[in-house]
Amino acid sequence: MHAHEATRQLLGLYAKACDQYPQHADYPAAIVNIREQTLYVFADRECIGKYPVSTSRFGAGEKENSYKTPRGVHCVAEKIGADAGFAEIFEARKRTYTAAEIESGTTGALNDCITSRILWLTGLEEGLNKGVGVDTHGRYIYIHGTHQEGLIGQPVSAGCIRMKNQDVMDIFDCLEVSSLVVISE
Repeated sequence: MHAHEATRQLLGLYAKACDQYPQHADYPAAIVNIREQTLYVFADRECIGKYPVSTSRFGAGEKENSYKTPRGVHCVAEKIGADAGFAEIFEARKRTYTAAEIESGTTGALNDCITSRILWLTGLEEGLNKGVGVDTHGRYIYIHGTHQEGLIGQPVSAGCIRMKNQDVMDIFDCLEVSSLVVISE
């Protein structure tokens, strides 16, 4: 697929989500492409940023306790850590005031530190990613920084969308509470 065609498909996903959820359409948005391991940021129906990410090593899926990355239309429910330092570790969404050591290797332990910023997602599609047994917010699905930056670009998470620390700090400043986040394969 050519870059132009791929961009047109992303714009189509973005436009469809804006039409479905007009109350969220006036904010910048993100589209996560699981196959590409890429997050795109859109504002005013234009792509303004592209970042490598890591989604779940278990693939895509919405079921509770599956450790898979949920698909569909979501929005940012909460932004956590606006004043946290670079690579600062969070535990249970609370700052620890301790910075993680960034790992640049391409192999790593399965445990991951949540670092720098947290964008906590909530699903908008009842029965798909919202509601009993499939609730994205109840599954604690975040876009967050990781100390394992060398693994970014590979599916290695336990459901969340991991980013490099500077990248998640950048999109944290761009996206708002209520910004759409569309996750697709």
